[in-house]
Amino acid sequence: MLQTLAIANYRSLLKLTIPLGRLNLITGANGSGKSNLYRALRLLAETAQGGVVNALAHEGGLDSTFWAGPETLSRAMQTGAVPIEGTVRQERLRLRLGFAGEDFGYAIALGLPTPTRSAFTRDPEIKYESIWAGRHYRPASALVERDNAIVKVRDGRKWAVIHQHISTFDSLFSQIADPSRTPETLQLRETIRGWRFYDHFRSDAGAPARQPQLGTFTPVLHHDGRDLAAALQTIHEIGNAQALQQAISDAFPGCHLSIEQQSGGRFALEFHQHGLLRPLSGAELSDGTLRYLLWVAALLTPRPPPLMVLNEPETSLHPDLLPALARLIIRAAEHTQVWVVSHASRLIAALEQAPDCHTITLEKQLGQTRVQGLRMLDEPLWHWPDGR
Repeated sequence: MLQTLAIANYRSLLKLTIPLGRLNLITGANGSGKSNLYRALRLLAETAQGGVVNALAHEGGLDSTFWAGPETLSRAMQTGAVPIEGTVRQERLRLRLGFAGEDFGYAIALGLPTPTRSAFTRDPEIKYESIWAGRHYRPASALVERDNAIVKVRDGRKWAVIHQHISTFDSLFSQIADPSRTPETLQLRETIRGWRFYDHFRSDAGAPARQPQLGTFTPVLHHDGRDLAAALQTIHEIGNAQALQQAISDAFPGCHLSIEQQSGGRFALEFHQHGLLRPLSGAELSDGTLRYLLWVAALLTPRPPPLMVLNEPETSLHPDLLPALARLIIRAAEHTQVWVVSHASRLIAALEQAPDCHTITLEKQLGQTRVQGLRMLDEPLWHWPDGR
């Protein structure tokens, strides 16, 4: 489970270090930085997929993701005693992302390349990476370190250089994953690859989830929900079938769900509603009903991930469905660490009924995202491995 998340110089996140729990609720007013925090976590996930540089390119390049304010916001600036002005930068401009879990921690620093004649002068480069043992980085706890193109690993009391020409656009996880020499790199990579993000469920008239689809064993719902019927059938066969029907009746009393197996191996949804003479097909369901079924399939997965991130799950749902969705999320948090990014007051209130709900309320001050009520002495201990 992630214990700490640290971000520096990413959009409105000038310097943010936050403690995490098993069920994390990220909320705040519009424009407070919820989306930036979510995107920063997705960037961290891309390090293990080999796509962090491309992901930054899709965001408009590294320049556009850097914090746009002054390098530091002094107390005088925050109180309005002096105007906010740019000063001579004291540190190299770096976008930094990192986390610490129960066993290992990881941090990455990205920056712009040294000017050359190459046409790719704005391509982000990975300047530094580190993997360490435990929750807090200390030089003695470091296991793997990468400084530009050089990678070294801990070898007893000494360091051993294992690579001197690593690509500047690929992370450690893409190039150094030797189960004998760097088992922690392989373990951490597979853990991060197991993170699941759900934020693009389609429920429009042409959504794949509405149409019969070829059914294959599906313990993990696709991020866009295309294999919904197969995922629900998988839960029925090897997951918690009772919890599945309870989740349906909790939101829609008197209703139940079945999966029709059509010719050619295709699966189709059948939603049985009290008072109707026939079940409704996926094409006939309302957007809200379909989205709720998608969340049921995602949250009751028979293969819980180490981390599940839900971005605004209340979208298209009627407010009366939100308490039932909250109960589903709380149940999922018994088996996996969960992040919920939301501004729906009814969902927030229902989630906060859980005793282990960790609410992180974001606010903005002079363009900088901060955690409401989190003072400097309350922040988790965090040191960036490169000392800056």
